[in-house]
Amino acid sequence: MTKVEQQKALRLAALAARRAGKLIHDNLGVAKVVNETTSHDIKLELDVRCQNLIARFCQREFPDIAFLGEEGESGDEESRYRWVVDPIDGTVNYAYGIPHACVSIALQERLAAAESKSPFGKQADPYKSVLGVVYDPFQDELWSASEYEGAKLNGRPIRVSPRSEFGEAMVAVGFGKTAKVMKVSLGLFYSLSRTCRKVRNMGSASLALVYVACGRFDGYLETGISLWDIAAGGFILERAGGIFWREQIAPDHKYRMVATNAGMHGKLKRLLLK
Repeated sequence: MTKVEQQKALRLAALAARRAGKLIHDNLGVAKVVNETTSHDIKLELDVRCQNLIARFCQREFPDIAFLGEEGESGDEESRYRWVVDPIDGTVNYAYGIPHACVSIALQERLAAAESKSPFGKQADPYKSVLGVVYDPFQDELWSASEYEGAKLNGRPIRVSPRSEFGEAMVAVGFGKTAKVMKVSLGLFYSLSRTCRKVRNMGSASLALVYVACGRFDGYLETGISLWDIAAGGFILERAGGIFWREQIAPDHKYRMVATNAGMHGKLKRLLLK
């Protein structure tokens, strides 16, 4: 993809995120139609509506690019490029009327075979992100980045924080949805609570990642998270000077990850892997 094409794709992703974000914003106080509930998650009819809106935008201009979203996928799975979308990241917050949720859109490029080895006997996610957009419609904050542009918040350049000591750090930890993941995550939460200034779990992975990117948080850990939650925010973090380490833990687009500024990375990664 040329620089001009990628710039066009970035503008398109930002427009699609804003359109979906308006739909989310305008329906915050409206009774929600629930498609599915589990012990720790909720799926809304509005998730599907927002993803369809984003897919129409993206595929109208780039019909050959595949589409992978939390609410399903379409297009040629062997395509060189694919969109990776979470139409409402923070759905449980949103369903309860908490205005902390966002739209996440990444564009990914397929890696060469030598770069995309998977521990699961097949190349489950042989892609890398080349641009990302995260939009919080409740704060009207749009984070963006591409291979040709650094990370920005509402058009202004951003950088990760310079903090390197746990005693000064604000760190986010996700709890996941399975008993195994929760057990590990709660151990991390306890350990960090004793040493960091504050530990947070705010319910939106994409926003946690871009909060690290712009220095609000210093690190963020997950022991079980989906690709569509991290594809855009992780790329934006890297373009803001941060480190986004991830490891696939299951073939269905599941990862564990450490997202940090440079000063906190070694400490937090050792804590996750011990």
